[in-house]
Amino acid sequence: MYCRRFNYPEPMRKYRGVHLVTLPSIHTRALDTLSHALLSTFHVLLNRADVVLYCNCATSCFAWMPRLRGMKVVMNPDGLEWERVKWGWGGKTFYRLSEHLAAWFPHRLVSDSHVIQEYYRERFGCDSDFVAYGADIVERGAGWEMLEEFGIEPERYFLYVSRLEPENNAHLVVEAFEQVDTDMHLMVVGSAPFADEYIRRLTRTNDKRVIFPGALYGDVYRALRANAYVYVNAMEVGGTHPAILEAMGAGNCVLVSDIAYNVEAVAEAGVQFKSKDMDDCRAKMQWLVDHPDDVRRFREHAVERVRTQYSWDNVVSEYERLFESLLAD
Repeated sequence: MYCRRFNYPEPMRKYRGVHLVTLPSIHTRALDTLSHALLSTFHVLLNRADVVLYCNCATSCFAWMPRLRGMKVVMNPDGLEWERVKWGWGGKTFYRLSEHLAAWFPHRLVSDSHVIQEYYRERFGCDSDFVAYGADIVERGAGWEMLEEFGIEPERYFLYVSRLEPENNAHLVVEAFEQVDTDMHLMVVGSAPFADEYIRRLTRTNDKRVIFPGALYGDVYRALRANAYVYVNAMEVGGTHPAILEAMGAGNCVLVSDIAYNVEAVAEAGVQFKSKDMDDCRAKMQWLVDHPDDVRRFREHAVERVRTQYSWDNVVSEYERLFESLLAD
């Protein structure tokens, strides 16, 4: 597993049996992923592997290198990155080209949503293996004592977790919540590199119920998921959002924008609002505040959906099956 040094200033060499290789990158919006993927490719060329798995279609431009050395190559392109507002004309063009390379260079393509699978089939005539993203089941109420540092109580806050970038619409969630009649809080968890001005605007709200703790990980993040009243996600582009599945695995009723990726992930386990529609988001928040029995019903559906459709055990088994079939060819 290749890790970026910027994210891990004190890198580990091994985690739960996985060998970790931490390499530097050029930490800019345009070059961070590419520079790290190039160094990682050089490393694997020198050390060899049976199968090389690339994630993010931007890295597809390097996928031919290990293939030329006789290694099997698998690509998970993730979402449709060219849809994101943060990319200008050059970035969007590069990602469009990368999708073509992702369809050509690897031995196998993996889609973590049926929406992406259908996109590559229709646009490139390229079949892909469906392997879902995964999430853990977290015991409801776990770590409730950790909430005290934020001044919140279990079951008394809405939770929003995402990169704080415009297309994830944290501003819409904050504006909607400002108009909800409740004494609950809204926890806006996250950060983003290269988005300082957007985050400054976001945190100017005068609503004291809205809390911005920054990016949180580990046990604290786990506790926030396990004790929220409702989890909210308002993204307008992207693929399967890991935080949605993580929230469902922690027994949350989820409120999500009605883009195709979210509808696929959530199904009957939550509530949808019209994408980019602040008024509809506010109305759905208020309805959830006023109908706690329905919130509890959605929670039950959410846990069962993760257990049956998004189990990490199933994900690992599918990747093992895929790798073994490649090596048997």
